[in-house]
Amino acid sequence: MANGNGHEFGHSHSPEDIESEQMLLDESHPIWASERIVLTSAGIDIGSTTSHLLFSQLVLRRQGISLSSRFQIVSKKLLYESPILITPFLDGNVIDTAKLSDFIARAYKESGIKPEEVNTGAVIITGETARKDNAEAIANMFSAQAGKFVCAVAGPNLEAKMAAYGSGAVELTYGGEGISHNILNVDVGGGTSKFAICRDSGVVETAAINVGARLFVLDDKDHLVRIEAPGEQILKSLGLSLKLGDIMDHETQHKVCRQLAVSLVEVIKRGPLSPLTKDLLITPPITFKGPINHLIFSGGVSEYIYDCENNEFGDLGRILAGEIKELCFKPEFPIPVQPSLQRIRSTVIGASQYTVQVSGSTIFLSDNNALPIRNLLVVAPRIDETGLTVEKIKTAVLDSFTLQDLNPEESGVAIAIRWKMGPAYENLRNLCEGICAAMSPAIEHGLPLVLVFDADVGRLVGNILTNEMKTPCPVLSIDGIELQDFDYIDIGELIPDAQVVPVVIKSLVFRT
Repeated sequence: MANGNGHEFGHSHSPEDIESEQMLLDESHPIWASERIVLTSAGIDIGSTTSHLLFSQLVLRRQGISLSSRFQIVSKKLLYESPILITPFLDGNVIDTAKLSDFIARAYKESGIKPEEVNTGAVIITGETARKDNAEAIANMFSAQAGKFVCAVAGPNLEAKMAAYGSGAVELTYGGEGISHNILNVDVGGGTSKFAICRDSGVVETAAINVGARLFVLDDKDHLVRIEAPGEQILKSLGLSLKLGDIMDHETQHKVCRQLAVSLVEVIKRGPLSPLTKDLLITPPITFKGPINHLIFSGGVSEYIYDCENNEFGDLGRILAGEIKELCFKPEFPIPVQPSLQRIRSTVIGASQYTVQVSGSTIFLSDNNALPIRNLLVVAPRIDETGLTVEKIKTAVLDSFTLQDLNPEESGVAIAIRWKMGPAYENLRNLCEGICAAMSPAIEHGLPLVLVFDADVGRLVGNILTNEMKTPCPVLSIDGIELQDFDYIDIGELIPDAQVVPVVIKSLVFRT
C-alpha cells in the first residue's frame, strides 16, 4: 500500500522499518551516501566535420534495496559547453591530434574543471576520424584516463543509432498509455546522412548515404578548396566538370544541393531508388515497410532546416537545408516533420557509472582467469519469442552486431538478453545454439563469451554451454542485471570470502 506521500510500503512494516525508509528519503542522512553517486562526466564528440566537448554533473541513485540493484540517473546538469570546432586534419584523412589536444585542454581550462576531477566520460569518434590510425591516435590522447573513459568508434550504423537517441527520436516513440509511434530520424551531417527507424523505445533499422554539407568546401570567394569523392559523383551525374580552384557559382551550388536532397528524400520515402542514389548509399537501403508517423532531422544541417543557424562555414549546409525543406515541408509530403530535441549537439554528455555486486549464486564462470574484463560494449539482440528457433536467435544476434558496426570475429562484447521464456530446457538449448552459431568466429579465436540476463537463468545457460555443448572458450554468464543500448560493463575478479563479483555499468547519457 502507499502512505500519504505516495511512497510504497510493504504489507507489514515495523516502526523501525518505516524509520529506515524515511532515512533513505532524507539526503542529509549518512546512509544516503551509499545509495547515491554524484559524477562529473565528460562527453567528447570528434567527427569528420565538427568536434565539441561537454562537461556535466550526473546524480545517480540506487533503484532497490539490494546490493545488486542498479543505480539510475535522477538528475543531469550541464556544467560547460565548448564552442564547436571544425575538426582539424593534417591532410584529407589524418587527424591533427596536436590541435585537437589543444582544443580539449582549452575546454578544461575555460570550464575550470581539472582532468583529475572527471570521474567518467565518453569519447565518440565518427566519420573519417573513425579510421583505424585516427582512432588509435585519439585513444592515446586519453590513455591516462583509460579506466574512466569509454571510447565508441562509430561507423554509419552506430552513428545513426546514436543520433536517434541524441535527437530525442527514440524517446518520442513512446506516446503514453501503450501508444507507440514509428519515427524516422535523419541525421544530416558534413559528409554523410544517417537514417534510423525508431519504434518501441529503440532503433530497429539503420542506413546511411553519402549526402552532406561538406562534400564541397569553398573559400570566401566561392573557390573550391576540397571535393570529396561523392561530390565528384554528383558533378558527373549533372554533367558538370569542376576542379579544385574553380569557382562554384550559386546556380551550380543549388543544382548540386537539389540533387543531394532528391537522393536523400528517395531514401526517406522508401520507394524506387535512382542509380545515383544507389551509388551514394553506404549501407543497404531501409527495408522497414510499416507506416512512419513522424520525420525528425538532426545533425549540423538540421540547424538550418529548423531555422536555428544563419552563419555559413565554407560549405553547402545552408543551401542543402533549403532544398531539403523545399521537398519535405510541403503539405502533401507523406510524413509530417517534427522538431528535434537536439540538433548539432545530438551527442552524449558523458558516461554514467553504475556499480552493482553480483553474488556467486547469480554467476557462472568457466575460467577464473578470464576476469577482470574492462569496457565491454553491450549488444542487446531483439529476440522474437514466438517460435523460438536457433536460426531466429542467430539472426537476432548478428543483426545487433550490424546495428553497432561490429564484427563478431573481432569484437569482445557482452550480449544482453531480456528473457521472458522461463527455464524451459528446449528454449534455453535453442538460445545457446543460436548464440554459438552467431559467435562462432569469436569462439574459435578464444574470445570470452559473456552473457548477461535479466532473468534467473544465468547458471543454467552457463552449464549448457560449458558442460553439454563443450564450448571451447571461457564462458561468463550472469543474471539479475538488466542492460540496454549504449552500456559498457567492467566485471571484476571474484571476491572469495564474500563470493561476489563487482560489476560496473557505464552507460552513455544523451543530452535530451
